[in-house]
Amino acid sequence: MKRIVYLLVIISLIFSACSQKGELAAGGKRRHHHHREQRVPRRITYNYVLRSSDYNLKYQKAFEYYNKKKYYKALDLFSQLVPHYRGEMRGDEVLFYYALTNFKLKDYVTAGYYFKNFAYSYPNSEFAEEAMFMSAYCYYLMSPRWSLDQKMTNDAITQFELFLSKYPNSEKLDSVNHLIDKLRYKLQEKSYRNAKLYYDLGYYHAASISLGNSLKDYPDSPFKDDILYYTALSRYDYANKSIAQKQEQRYMDALDAILTYNDEMPNGKYLDKINALEKKINAKLDKIRGK
Repeated sequence: MKRIVYLLVIISLIFSACSQKGELAAGGKRRHHHHREQRVPRRITYNYVLRSSDYNLKYQKAFEYYNKKKYYKALDLFSQLVPHYRGEMRGDEVLFYYALTNFKLKDYVTAGYYFKNFAYSYPNSEFAEEAMFMSAYCYYLMSPRWSLDQKMTNDAITQFELFLSKYPNSEKLDSVNHLIDKLRYKLQEKSYRNAKLYYDLGYYHAASISLGNSLKDYPDSPFKDDILYYTALSRYDYANKSIAQKQEQRYMDALDAILTYNDEMPNGKYLDKINALEKKINAKLDKIRGK
């Protein structure tokens, strides 16, 4: 009986030891598996990619974020890729999309700078033409309303003209010319309105000179009708306010402006007013000459 009990105890101890060994082995496997999950995340997050040293992964995710319109995330990754790929095969593509991402975020100053930089750094790239156009287009978008300083407007025109000189047969030719016309219209409007302001303030002689200069600067101005009319009106009002000894000559100057209007604008919108003004001037001259 004792021998049977003794054997049962030994078997029990052996079974317990084997069970503990199996649990340790299984536990070791679970710990090893858990450690592997920490090193390689099941889902690759933005922060993981941002801290990663795998530039192929950064490149892949940068374009993935860009295509999904997650521009801020794409921008962070492109900013890391630009210096890494500078001078390498992917360098032009990365720099172009870095500029384009800034453009999508409406940072036209930064985008314009990098598009312009791209055009000089990679003149033979497949993206070179588009980059040069986009550089000019950024200036166009930053051009302010006519009443403000027009330096950016002039810069945009210069950039578009450079584009046309380099790519005279570009498919964008019509678009560029249309944008240049819109920029020039803004300059023409500013020139006309600044000149007319002298008339509105009662500085008639200065108005006549400034209006003439506006037409010299922009002979095809869309405001030509207005300019010629207010030139004649300025000279008439200037003569009216002059001393008697100078009125005759100044009314004659106003008549010259009227003749110019009739020659240049035979169907002008101010034609009736011009004809009425001419009658007034002739009546003033008749009076001065004692007729």
